[in-house]
Amino acid sequence: MKLLEFFSYLFLPLTILADTQCPVAPSVAADRRSDTNRFRLVQYNVEWLFIDQYKGCPGSSCLWANQTEANVHLNWVSSVLNELDGDYINFCEIEGCDELSMLKSLTTNTYEPYLIAGTDSSTGQNVGVLTKIDPKTDLMRNEDRQEYPISGSTCGYTGSSGTSGVSKHYYTTITVNNISIAIVGAHLLAYPTDPDRCASREAQALVLQDSIYSLYSKGYEIIVLGDFNDYDGQVLDINSNKPISQVLEILKGNAGTYTGKYNLRPVSELINQSDRYTEWWDSNANCKQDKSDLSMIDHILVSTGLYKRISNVFAYHGYTQYCNTYNSDHWPVVVDFDFSK
Repeated sequence: MKLLEFFSYLFLPLTILADTQCPVAPSVAADRRSDTNRFRLVQYNVEWLFIDQYKGCPGSSCLWANQTEANVHLNWVSSVLNELDGDYINFCEIEGCDELSMLKSLTTNTYEPYLIAGTDSSTGQNVGVLTKIDPKTDLMRNEDRQEYPISGSTCGYTGSSGTSGVSKHYYTTITVNNISIAIVGAHLLAYPTDPDRCASREAQALVLQDSIYSLYSKGYEIIVLGDFNDYDGQVLDINSNKPISQVLEILKGNAGTYTGKYNLRPVSELINQSDRYTEWWDSNANCKQDKSDLSMIDHILVSTGLYKRISNVFAYHGYTQYCNTYNSDHWPVVVDFDFSK
């Protein structure tokens, strides 16, 4: 590690330093794809992928009772990664760069890990990346906060006003076949239908929108992806779940401060509705994957220049959910872009 990089870590503002972070872009960004005409993007919430213990996880505070179970989970996740062979993989609910490096060692691909630590001191969860295309700029965060309830909120929130920031997110830039792309990866507050969380999540969406518009204004194509913990009211999931929030519409540019100033499209509109599910919640506690337990809360939004290059989109459903599984309770979303056009 360069001396300057070392001292920059010492003075990071109130981030979680219980685990390693690796936000610094290399001086020369390499492209290690075997097929330079294809760019495969993957969004994957890997459900508490922790090896270094943080506040009892592995242990009593998460699903993996000990480090042995956590390592089994790590191996199951790596099997999915080897099958998908993504070029850029965005992870939610990962602890840090230690875990990203472990995943790298278990894959057959040439990845490099990148992560900037967030501020979720309650869970210690972060959003990180394994990529074959190195970032051109360091991973950064927007530390701003927005007031809630926002103007025109649809959450039904009746509590007092407050402010909310985005504790788990990053933004960075990459270049794919001479096209400059800005990527925003985020994990927003949970519980889609809870009015209190909804109000805070709408404020989080406004924070991200500021970053999206700033990057868009600089001429970048845009990718926004992550676990937004919310439904898309225009592109309905398998159970036609409808949001009480404006979160997706804010991020798309259809609502919020920059309404109509930019436009992002959800790749999920290219998936059949019967396959639009990325998360399992065992609502009736029968430990089975019933249709009623399924929803789509993980999303990928892209700008027009990238949307027209999409050659394939799918939600990977290569495993079935059940109690005591070592797979994640989420499924990956996968998008292939064709850069030969």
